[in-house]
Amino acid sequence: MIEITLTELLIIMNAIVIALIVLGSIGLLLALVLFLAAKAFYVEEDPRIDQVQEVLPGANCGGCGYPGCRGFAEACVKSSSLDSMLCPVGGAETMSKIGEILGMASVAAAPKVAVLRCNGSCANRPKVNHYDSASSCAVAAALYGGETACSYGCLGMGDCVDVCQFGALAINPETGLPEIDEEKCTACGACVKACPKMLLELRNKGPKSRRIYVACRNHDKGAVAKKACAAACIGCSKCQKVCEFEAITMDNNVAYIDYNKCRLCRKCEEACPTGAIHALNFPPRKPKAEKPAAEATAKPVAPKVVKAEAAPAEAPKAAETETPKAE
Repeated sequence: MIEITLTELLIIMNAIVIALIVLGSIGLLLALVLFLAAKAFYVEEDPRIDQVQEVLPGANCGGCGYPGCRGFAEACVKSSSLDSMLCPVGGAETMSKIGEILGMASVAAAPKVAVLRCNGSCANRPKVNHYDSASSCAVAAALYGGETACSYGCLGMGDCVDVCQFGALAINPETGLPEIDEEKCTACGACVKACPKMLLELRNKGPKSRRIYVACRNHDKGAVAKKACAAACIGCSKCQKVCEFEAITMDNNVAYIDYNKCRLCRKCEEACPTGAIHALNFPPRKPKAEKPAAEATAKPVAPKVVKAEAAPAEAPKAAETETPKAE
């Protein structure tokens, strides 16, 4: 057993106390330096940034084009106009509140919703091989074209579903395609960025949620596209010909409908021979009135009667009057 004398114990305690005093002094000195540095380099922040952030939905989805709601609030405060600013989740109501805080007018933007530009369901697009690897659209797209003969179609592995924070997408087990719940969709654009085939697009929601679009992005020629998918756009241009508003353009064997020009007349949908054009939330079409059946027997045509021109009547000869003979 080691014995420690009182003198040695005092020396040890004295060393500990001195060490604590030195370390505490250093800590206080560094804290004072940091405090002075913070005061010297302090940057005043506009208090309106916090006010704007409070009215934002807090989704931090990045659909506005900025890193989170805080970044969008800073951009709104620094901007001289709200014309190019839009929170897709909050919509016009949120932008109106931001305009009141900043004393600027907010432009009411048309609400948007995501649509899937592919109709390659299991029935329309049969499989020609089997994929057995990581269940990811990004991985599958990097390896090959997909399980079907259409290399432009949806892979159906749900990358878009995984990135959606609002539960607006779900894979339909019967069709193998993602379905979009327009009531939950906020048009944040996360699914658009996640799709490696670029099949998801943000389009105007339209009046009464009615919209028309081409559910295909196959750039192959008509016969090849039709063989790969029964509902593919074959590039026949029939929809473009019947459109009276120049809303449809043909690009690389596939049609595209400009929602800013489309008047929702639905003539293109009726003209499409494969059903590649989708019209959503429209009332059912009225059945066309059947034309009356043609008469079985044609009416006999009466022969034309040519009237002979009557000879002009001769003027009656004036009765000769006998003159009395003079005796």
